Formats: sequence, C-alpha cells, structure tokens
Amino acid sequence: MKIVMLDAFTTNPGDLSWERIKKFGEVVVYDRTEDDRIYERIKDADIVVTNKTPLGKDVLSRLDRLKFIALLSTGYNVVDCEYAKKMGVPVSNIPTYSTSAVAQLTFSFILEFTNAVSLHSASVHNGEWENCEDFCYWKTPLTELENKTLGIIGFGKIGRAVADIAAGFNMRVLAVSGHETDQSGRKNFSWTNIDTLLSESDFVTLHCPLTEKTTGMVNGSFISKMKDGAILINTSRGPVLNEQAVADALNSGKLAGAGVDVLSTEPPKPDNPLLKAKNCLITPHIAWAGYETRKRLIDVFAGNIEAFVNGNPINVVNP
Repeated sequence: MKIVMLDAFTTNPGDLSWERIKKFGEVVVYDRTEDDRIYERIKDADIVVTNKTPLGKDVLSRLDRLKFIALLSTGYNVVDCEYAKKMGVPVSNIPTYSTSAVAQLTFSFILEFTNAVSLHSASVHNGEWENCEDFCYWKTPLTELENKTLGIIGFGKIGRAVADIAAGFNMRVLAVSGHETDQSGRKNFSWTNIDTLLSESDFVTLHCPLTEKTTGMVNGSFISKMKDGAILINTSRGPVLNEQAVADALNSGKLAGAGVDVLSTEPPKPDNPLLKAKNCLITPHIAWAGYETRKRLIDVFAGNIEAFVNGNPINVVNP
C-alpha cells in the first residue's frame, strides 16, 4: 500500500515522527505540493494525506487506485467529499484535537489587550524604567477581566473551553449557538440572542464553523451593534470576517482592538486591510501549532489510517 502525504511540513517540520504509519506500507512525504503537481504525485497512491492541498473532482476522477483520504485537519472543505463518496472513498478528519490550544490563544489575545505585556516589556528594554522617577508606570490603560462580559458565538467544545477559562477570571459570559444545551451549572453564564450579545459584550470571540450563513457574518451591520470600544477575537475561520469592515471599525475607533489567527486568504495578500489596521493583532494561524497539539493530531491521524486498514474507518466526514 502506498501512502502519499502532500503537505506534511506544517504538521511535522521535523520535531515529530511519522513512524507509526510506516508499518502500513510505503510512505512518501512531501513538505509542500504545488497545484500543478498534485496528480503527478498521487496518481498511484492508495491513501492520500492532505492538510490544505486541494483534492477536487478534476483530480479525484483520475485516481484509479485511491482507497482513502486522510486529512491532517479538522476542516475538510479542501476535498470534494461528495465526489469521493461516489468513488467509494472515505475521507477522515481530525476532530477536537486543538480545543485547549485554541482556547489558550483566544485568551492570549484578550490578555495582550488588557495587560499590554509586549508593549511594557519593550518599554523596559528600551530603558524607560531605568529613567522613571516612580517605581512603576504604564504606557496604556490596563484593565481587569473580572466582571467584564465575554460574548461567545459558537458554543461547541472550543466555545465551552473558552467559557471555562472566563469563569476563572470571574467574567460574565453570554453565548449564542445553533443548539442550546443545559449550562445551568456555569457561573455568570447566560444564553442570549445575537443583538444582546453584541451590545453588552466587552469582548466578542468567534468559535463558529464556516457555513453559508457565517461567511462574512462580521460585517458593518454586525459591528454597528457591538458595544463601542469592544474587542473582537477570531480563531475560527478567516472568511467569517468581512475584513474591510473590521479594518474600518478599528481605524475609526468603533472597535478598540481585534485579535485574529486566521485570514480569508492564507498566506495573506499584501493588500489585506487588516495588515495596516489600528490595534489589530494577527498571528499566522498558530492556534493548532503547539508541539503537544500537533503530536495529538498525528496520534489521531495514525489511528485513522489504522482503522481504515483494519476495515473500520473512523472520523469519516462523508459517510
């Protein structure tokens, strides 16, 4: 059996191992694959592994040997799953491996806005503390999270993990979700509607899937309903934001800040308006990139391969 990995580098740049899957056959690993080389590299593969490299009908229809597609991601929009299903080819993803990591980055953004650690550390290293007349100083207003309101849009596993952390800071939590479950055991928690969440939240964090309904959801109308001076966090999917509308709100002061780990196009184009917007923290899609998180991903991925080889595929997104 031949297993071909099309874009393995971001998942494993060399600090982890693919050893567990080598027992299932020949493993060919490519760090990256340009679109015009996809078919050439996988034309004789039994199992194709991809993260962001697209597998559309045009390629899939030419793969006579293909038996299984294993994703190195939770999202599966890079694969034409319906066509793969018609081919009798199951597609398996990596669910819920990064819950804690994404929640952690969400609060990294929030805490950077409230405590400005980078700003003050740079100030000290530049000599400002040495020359200060007082024992302390601050470069920007500092803020406690206690009693602030956090609005969470999307209350799956990641949204719930974010709420757990917020409880530790004694924040009030408002949530909107397509499916409301019993959260009566949570302190300072309320289900609400989107308008109330936007008008009352000091921080709004997005943890919703990318669908037709959520694409471009954060637009001018959405932002106009937000509390003046609120902070927006997006660690979900880039296209959930209308990036020009967010940039305009940042530049006008309607939003006090934004923290985003995902953009509509990755890597971004130079003209992405968020790159030059005021008070916009941007990280290069790293919520999932911690060593422990990627190790967990590879463990689930290897389990997906093993289950398929044993005749009982798991985590199948096109049943």
